[in-house]
Amino acid sequence: MDAFNNLIYGFSIALDPINLFYVFAGVFAGTVIGMLPGLGPISALALMIPLTFGMEPSSGLILMAGVYYGAIFGGSTSSILLNAPGVAGTVATSFDGYPLAKQGQAGKALAIAAYASFIGGTISIIFLMLVAPLLGRVAVSFGPAEYFSLMVLGLTAVVSLSDKSLVKGLIAAVVGVMISIMGIDLQTGTERFTFGTAHLLDGIDFLVVALGIFALAEVFYMLLRGGGGKEQPRNAIGSLRLSKQEVRQIAPPIGRSSILGFFTGVLPGAGATIGSFLGYSMEKRLAKDGDTFGKGNIKGVAAPESANNAACTGSFVPLLTLGVPGSGSTAVLLGALLVMGVSPGPAMLVDRPDVFWGVVASMYIGNIMLLVLNLPLIPLIAKILDLPRPLLLALILIFCMVGVYGMSFSVFDLLLLLGFGLLGLGMRLFGFPAAPLILALILGSIMEESMRRALQISGGDWSIFIDKPISLALLVVAALSLTLPLLRKLRAR
Repeated sequence: MDAFNNLIYGFSIALDPINLFYVFAGVFAGTVIGMLPGLGPISALALMIPLTFGMEPSSGLILMAGVYYGAIFGGSTSSILLNAPGVAGTVATSFDGYPLAKQGQAGKALAIAAYASFIGGTISIIFLMLVAPLLGRVAVSFGPAEYFSLMVLGLTAVVSLSDKSLVKGLIAAVVGVMISIMGIDLQTGTERFTFGTAHLLDGIDFLVVALGIFALAEVFYMLLRGGGGKEQPRNAIGSLRLSKQEVRQIAPPIGRSSILGFFTGVLPGAGATIGSFLGYSMEKRLAKDGDTFGKGNIKGVAAPESANNAACTGSFVPLLTLGVPGSGSTAVLLGALLVMGVSPGPAMLVDRPDVFWGVVASMYIGNIMLLVLNLPLIPLIAKILDLPRPLLLALILIFCMVGVYGMSFSVFDLLLLLGFGLLGLGMRLFGFPAAPLILALILGSIMEESMRRALQISGGDWSIFIDKPISLALLVVAALSLTLPLLRKLRAR
């Protein structure tokens, strides 16, 4: 009953006309930013901080939270239409969303993404409202050893889903980890894989790799097939309506992935990207038609989209109840709160209930606004596929180059983009999966940092990873995820 009364109080704040405007402005700006590869929610949130000066803390956080989950919501558009993920959390959406668009079902893919995002966000808001204080305490029990084991599990789960070859999946993951540790080791100051150039001292940005492996590789592949192959048929958007059978197909994945995504987001350091990959890999394992994932399966769009939006909301649990940012985006939000004079932590629910419950209630409203805003625009947005194929390829190329150059204004990054595009083309031609490489790139630095902290705590004793029950359980599941596919193949032989 207390949660219900608190929510009513939150709606009294969120429904204030000025806060309603901030909700709309935030989700609209976030949606547009999410569609454009290169910007991302972190840059957008950083730009919003000066705008929040002088605002009430509840209003400022409502605006910035809308930008954050709006960017995750809108990031699926470029993933589905152009195979160019707008934000890292929508990479998994492109695995099946883009094949659906090429099959003339772009409208259906975008509609499923919108519905899944809305439901995932709504379910996670309910969990946030009911269990945030309790989950905040649970998240503290995860130490460096548990985080390392969780990252290993996330990586092995995706590697084990490599369709053609587990060995190729492992090779791709190792390459991803190697890329992730390029640059200066922050602990020892040692240069790693820099090849004597100062351009690599800061490492390689995720966006450069993602756009190269997916978007630019797609351009090269189309050109290799002869100018892009067959011309895309006109009116290839397809219907936005879902049949009853399709609704029944995507309902269980959306429910499961929403819950998984929320609890993944609660863990500091996990976030929407890992949540989407875990949701995708879980559904591919559970689905009877798992072999069709990656070829245009609607469940492959529904699962990551519900998971990444749920994880986005879940990341507010450690931020607001512990003052611990779970990602780069929530780190910017934490900085904004401190600038406003609000100290997130266990006492926040008592000292500043207007901020906590106002943001929770605004998320309900924001999710409805996102659905109403996006669904009518789908036919208009999807008409990008009606462009002549040479123009479409040029558009993808421009998006990639502007997005990468806009981050650092470095010509060297454009050369890296070209290199990763050629790498992605080679991986596609020789049957190497891209998902393990991308996830290893994201998890590699987190795994290394968690492993080092755990070993520092234990004095260099590796048994810390199996002495802790949660860590041991996660490592056992990770080992099973790699060995079970091999055992199945042996039994089949």
